[in-house]
Amino acid sequence: MDVEKLVANMNEALYLRLKEAVETGRWPDGHALTAQQKEDSLSLVMMYQAKKMDQTDPFAIGKDGQLIQKSKAQLRREREQQRDQEITRFNLSANDDAPTKDS
Repeated sequence: MDVEKLVANMNEALYLRLKEAVETGRWPDGHALTAQQKEDSLSLVMMYQAKKMDQTDPFAIGKDGQLIQKSKAQLRREREQQRDQEITRFNLSANDDAPTKDS
């Protein structure tokens, strides 16, 4: 069977089961993966991530098939940007229930 076709037809539920099996070293029924099964499952998980997921997390496989590596500075900037996103806050002590924006 062609691995490319297998990954193209793989659904997210199967991906998640394979990913969990690789992470835990066991199939959902509790049986341990053999070394070959773990290697093959890991390859399928990585190929699925590369082909079907838009990964930006460090140490994941990007759409180009390359491992995503980020410096500490890049990770810090991304976290700061996430923190700087506007958040709606509610003033619980005020009589007005309208949301307010705090800086």
